[in-house]
Amino acid sequence: MAEKSSAVEDPSIPSIMKIFRDVQDVRRHRKHLLLSNKTVGLVPTMGALHAGHLALIRLAAQENSNVFVSVYVNPTQFGVTEDLDSYPRTWDADIRMLELLNDELAASSPQFGRISAIFAPTTKTMYPTVPPSSELTGEGSFVTITPLGSILEGSSRPVFFRGVATVCMKLFNIITPDKFYFGQKDVQQTIVIKRMVEDFWLNTEVRIASTVREDDGLAMSSRNIYLGKRRRATALVLFKMLQLAEEQYALGRRTRAAIIDPALELARSMAAEQYRLPLGNRAVFEVIYFSLADPDTLEEVDQVDEGKGAILSGAVKMLPVEQSQPEEDCGLGDGRSSVRLIDNIILMPLK
Repeated sequence: MAEKSSAVEDPSIPSIMKIFRDVQDVRRHRKHLLLSNKTVGLVPTMGALHAGHLALIRLAAQENSNVFVSVYVNPTQFGVTEDLDSYPRTWDADIRMLELLNDELAASSPQFGRISAIFAPTTKTMYPTVPPSSELTGEGSFVTITPLGSILEGSSRPVFFRGVATVCMKLFNIITPDKFYFGQKDVQQTIVIKRMVEDFWLNTEVRIASTVREDDGLAMSSRNIYLGKRRRATALVLFKMLQLAEEQYALGRRTRAAIIDPALELARSMAAEQYRLPLGNRAVFEVIYFSLADPDTLEEVDQVDEGKGAILSGAVKMLPVEQSQPEEDCGLGDGRSSVRLIDNIILMPLK
């Protein structure tokens, strides 16, 4: 069982996950590990854990003697109209998943590290002076990474990457991990954080793990729990768009129009198909953006440089269920809220 304690046992044998709420307690634990020449990999999460998070933790355990997992729903990365209050919070299930994963790691290899710390702070701990603001002009101490944080996702979510960069900077300062772990699904986030690490000379390495997908290709996300069966099936539109665009690149096409226009036409066709269905059967969506961008700057490109490749990325919004069927699984919240989904595919360089 995870133990709520600030007492530190032999840090070279992380047999018990300790839950830390306070900065000084987790810093003491980290200092003991440092003095024992133990490495720490940090996997930052907002809880509602799924297989994608577990894959990151497994990678961290392969590369470090100790793994720290942070569980904190950061309010500053949610806009004033976004779903902070309804974001899934599954603490008991999360802890059980981490305990089972630690058992798995112990049985897998003596060379694997273990989860030794769960850092689950309160908002007062993370924002000790000025209460956190989700207003674009709100007061507080923030980290902004521009222009990377103001395009693509940032264009419609203007405070999102400010909040992400700020909370990651705080986590780095509190825990000083040797390595930070992120998933490729949030590709813009990984590029923003890499830029922050480089620009601020942070002494950590950012490690990126491949996107973990469901059997049909849907990228795993904590928000998938909101979809329900009907919207879940239609939510594959984004992955299908990405695959179709990737196919154009594989066929030798390099111009923007040749790569992404077939994907946009696919989305229009799938949207029209849904609108032809009765209210009680359809799942309506909007494409927020579909991007073909430079892998370093995320600026849109008109032609893919084969020496650099490119990033295909997009976001769709699954709109609320208009009319539910009796006993229908409409997901957490009964389908009343929109669900924003993101995904990407890397077009690899060919030279």
